Amino acid sequence: MLSIVENDLGTPASRAVTTVSLEIDGKTVSVPEGTSVMRAAAMARTAIPKLCATEMLDAFGSCRLCLVEIEGRKGYPASCTTPVAAGMKVKTQTQKLGQLRRGVMELYISDHPLDCLTCPTNGHCELQDMAGAVGLREVRYGYDGANHLAAKKDESNPYFTFDPSKCIVCSRCVRACDEVQGTFALTIQGRGFGSTVSPSQNDSFLASECVSCGACVQACPTATLSEKSLIQLGQAEHSVVTTCAYCGVGCSFRAEMKGEELVRMVPNQDGQANHGHSCVKGRFALGYATHADRITTPMIRQRISDPWQPVSWETAIAHVASEFKRLQATYGRHSVGGITSSRCTNEETYLVQKLVRAGFGTNNVDTCARVCHSPTGYGLKQTLGESAGTQDFDSVEHADVVLVIGANPTDGHPVFASRLKQRLRQGAKLIVIDPRRIDLVRTPHIQAQFHLKLKPGTNVAVLNALAHVITTENLIDEAFVAERCEGPAFAKWRAFVSLPKNSPEALEADSGVPAAEVRAAARLYASGGNGAIYYGLGVTEHSQGSTAVMAIANLAMATGNIGRVGVGVNPLRGQNNVQGSCDMGSFPHEFPGYRHVSDVAVRESFERAWGVPLHDQPGLRIPNMFEAALDGSFKGLYIEGEDIAQSDPNTQHVTAAMSAMECVVVQDLFLTESAKLAHVFLPGSSFLEKEGTFTNAERRISRVRKVMSPKAGYADWEITQLIAQAMGYPMNYTHPSQIMDEIAALTPTFTGVSFERLDELGSIQWPCNEAHPLGTPTMHIGEFVRGKGKFMLTEYVPTEEKVNARFPLLLTTGRILSQYNVGAQTRRTPNVMWHDEDVLELHPHDADVRGIQEGDWVGVESRAGDTVLRARISDRMQPGVVYTTFHFPESGANVVTTENSDWATNCPEYKVTAVQATRVSQPSDWQRRHQAFTERQLDLLGQARSPAP
Repeated sequence: MLSIVENDLGTPASRAVTTVSLEIDGKTVSVPEGTSVMRAAAMARTAIPKLCATEMLDAFGSCRLCLVEIEGRKGYPASCTTPVAAGMKVKTQTQKLGQLRRGVMELYISDHPLDCLTCPTNGHCELQDMAGAVGLREVRYGYDGANHLAAKKDESNPYFTFDPSKCIVCSRCVRACDEVQGTFALTIQGRGFGSTVSPSQNDSFLASECVSCGACVQACPTATLSEKSLIQLGQAEHSVVTTCAYCGVGCSFRAEMKGEELVRMVPNQDGQANHGHSCVKGRFALGYATHADRITTPMIRQRISDPWQPVSWETAIAHVASEFKRLQATYGRHSVGGITSSRCTNEETYLVQKLVRAGFGTNNVDTCARVCHSPTGYGLKQTLGESAGTQDFDSVEHADVVLVIGANPTDGHPVFASRLKQRLRQGAKLIVIDPRRIDLVRTPHIQAQFHLKLKPGTNVAVLNALAHVITTENLIDEAFVAERCEGPAFAKWRAFVSLPKNSPEALEADSGVPAAEVRAAARLYASGGNGAIYYGLGVTEHSQGSTAVMAIANLAMATGNIGRVGVGVNPLRGQNNVQGSCDMGSFPHEFPGYRHVSDVAVRESFERAWGVPLHDQPGLRIPNMFEAALDGSFKGLYIEGEDIAQSDPNTQHVTAAMSAMECVVVQDLFLTESAKLAHVFLPGSSFLEKEGTFTNAERRISRVRKVMSPKAGYADWEITQLIAQAMGYPMNYTHPSQIMDEIAALTPTFTGVSFERLDELGSIQWPCNEAHPLGTPTMHIGEFVRGKGKFMLTEYVPTEEKVNARFPLLLTTGRILSQYNVGAQTRRTPNVMWHDEDVLELHPHDADVRGIQEGDWVGVESRAGDTVLRARISDRMQPGVVYTTFHFPESGANVVTTENSDWATNCPEYKVTAVQATRVSQPSDWQRRHQAFTERQLDLLGQARSPAP
């Protein structure tokens, strides 16, 4: 007997699995109860013909190809919708079944174009495959125009085409949109041979609610929905599994290639973060990698007003080393530093901080991750003992109540958002805490139970109010707290949050959230079953970001919602390797693994490995580098893959500081805003051109694999190594796997990680060590990393950024689905068809009193600066709050954000800026200056690229 039991991912290992024995084509098999006959046959290596069924979708039973005979039952049931039963005897291949299947297939083919030789999916068409599988040799039917063979193609979407003449109306695309993506953008219209797939209400794909995730394209069994790149380039020759370089979900893809030309990216069904799903960015927005704007030759210049001089790699590297040595000899060794990137690999980030510490002899290293999630590291370290989220993404499937605060997953983390929406449609309850009505509040078949529409800057007030209700209404999990948490710290916290000043009623005026709603939401989270909290930059990018993270951890501990599947504290990291850049020691006060530079034993372990003495005092954070540059003591900066001139707050302050430096080295793909202020440009490599690893928001380490040679000759890690060697510090790695081996040897949470192990397991969630050889999907089981959980007091301190008569509105910022971060990548793709400029979103009342109409130019002025954006009138906003994105440099979103920052980590307070909005007729002075400067820098670049006469 063949016994087959599937692994039920995401559930406790101790869960009992009931098996059922049945007979399929004379072979006895044992499978889990509830398995379909089709799945049981597949597990027994018996293939049943099918068209409407896929691994990704729920059983549907419409195509009628998967018919089987079951002893004792009348008719021919669909195997995909028929569950197994004990003692069942199934036949999958009989003469009658063959006749029925050929008849069904003949009807499909009769309404399908016979252009197989020119079909873009030739060789990969399931309709073609199934026609062969059922033995169809001829088609007797034709309908003389009654079918839809003459239907016109929809070419509106920039990435895929919809050819209804090839559609067999199997509904797979519709179901993929519903079940996998959760957008419900497609429908079946008409009946019989008049049935058609339609986006929305007969809209084009571009005009519909379609979010271009590619799920429909992936599900289509014919060439009805086909990637335009596949049509243009033809079938791939080989594929390589790699990891997406966009957001913190860390989706796995198969890069399908013709030689070194990328044909398409296909989401990997075995991807442990995405399970075969994708979004518009990861699936389609890859054109930037080969864009004409790519700079592939090193360049140097003395002043930023000088023309760029293209030079050889040898000359460029020697110049960098000479300049940094000169600066250190003149101004001291701490006059230079480096900035790592959350877009680069773990190995590349590790090398940059190693270069700064061991090669430059200073701890002046920081990362863009500090300006987004450093409060996560600090807050979770203080309370739970580890600077990372507690769960894997699969855990959401077991949540009963989901609290989303300061995050917009459908735009920022769309693949995870699809999983979340699946769970919400199954009945989980939703609490959203956000100043703006994000999509999750009201989306097809989902309605948030509570939307706590707080005022920007009052996260801690609302979190304390929730805690007040939980403590005063006896909703604490007393047994969990007594067993798992420090008693004295809990007693102090309980007394603190129970104070009348922390009640929902007392804080209602500050937060703007009705007390009754806070009380009801608190009761739901505390008593609704498994409670999971997901948060984002709307929590961390505040003056009290670290306090808010600790308040979130307090809530989870108080209610026992931590340390098992379905619960937890889950930060949604913004960029692909935010978690990894933090893990790798990119902060000035910490070595890899979040260990302080003053720890003698830790420092000595790195000194032995690196062969040099290391400084024992923290270095400069990025804001401190800026201040030191303006003071004249900080003179040189090496920036790998980061654009601080666009992404950091108070743009004019940033550019002034960079302009005061004598040698700014930018290593990137394009002439970014920071590169326009650089003295040396080193052409970097895209993720398609390198080997390494990324670590996503769930601590999952995944392989990045090279699919094409670096356009400029070197991968980023090789460039850093060349600089180190030129500085006189030896680095002699021949492959990134050796760098990971060094990381594992020096970092306790990475002890069991290697490229070989990653290739074997697919991915690993740290900590991975002797105690957890397969990694750790769920943290803090049994006990916290720090031993006992520690409750922290979270006093609400109102932000210093106040509204007044001059600045009566609060500006908060965020992202949009089609664009990514500073837009350097996505702006160079057709994604601009959905979003080609940053706009100011404001409530109709605020627009009306200012005489602002949709599409007007609006001047936005703050205490830091002013810019001009187009108006978008939206009831998603609450009165008094306005919103914009920061994807386009000319918008100047960060010209108006201030230098206010988190008290513990200096994470900027992007989410709270007091502004005024006024109807205007022309760009701001800053925008005019920026445009002129950009035109001049592009002219200087053009001169460098022009061939000599």
